[in-house]
Amino acid sequence: MDMLIILFLLTSAALPLASPDPNDEACLTRVSQTLKDPLKNLQNWTKPNFANPCNGFTSYLPGVTCNNGRIYKLSLTNLSLQGSISPFLSNCTNLQSLDLSSNSISGPIPQELQYLLNLAVLNLSSNRLEGVIPPQITLCAYLNVIDLHDNLLTGQIPQQLGFLSRLSAFDVSYNKLSGPIPASLGNRSGNRPSFNVTSFEGNKDLYGYPLPPMKSKGLSVLAIVGIGLGSGLASLVLSFTGVCIWLKIRDEKMAAEEGKMSHPMPDY
Repeated sequence: MDMLIILFLLTSAALPLASPDPNDEACLTRVSQTLKDPLKNLQNWTKPNFANPCNGFTSYLPGVTCNNGRIYKLSLTNLSLQGSISPFLSNCTNLQSLDLSSNSISGPIPQELQYLLNLAVLNLSSNRLEGVIPPQITLCAYLNVIDLHDNLLTGQIPQQLGFLSRLSAFDVSYNKLSGPIPASLGNRSGNRPSFNVTSFEGNKDLYGYPLPPMKSKGLSVLAIVGIGLGSGLASLVLSFTGVCIWLKIRDEKMAAEEGKMSHPMPDY
């Protein structure tokens, strides 16, 4: 038995490690160009290190996790990063988890993320991301976590997101989203988990189940009736005042005419 174990270890050691992938190098190079690092947390994110970011299952780059020579996890959380998300992040084709949460990253969510076909976790929460949620990310069929809360995202929630069969965690709270919540997310059927109020709250123009009914922004019926009655009464008062003034002027003119006719005719 011991001989078998030794033989296995020797055989494993003899296996060549996967060679660096040029796509991973291009991915890291472009990501580093669009992200700003004011606190210098990514000092060794340099071009020489991008050429060989993985050593088997390990990486010496902060935030990078490797699997057999390929980047499969990128976690750059709470580093005070600024700038924007590079669309060339899609070059990390083996990426399964992307976490850029709790930074100050702005700009849009690149629709090119759709090419990360192995992506299972997408966490871009607590940033300053703007624009719409790209519906193209539904092409990442393995997604089971989408966390975009606490950003500045606008527009509607793409209905296609509800068709992600593996989606088990979803949060778009505290953005500037509007329109109806897709039934495919708020009222899911079968074995797919539904998402409660906390997934959608903090978007004042978003409505639909599971959010409570929106308060009417218009005037209440009683207020409208009151305004109508008030306006009618004011019109009536103005009309009555106008009639009185007209009658008074008419009476004065008639009195003047009668005064002229009562004078004696002069003798010629």
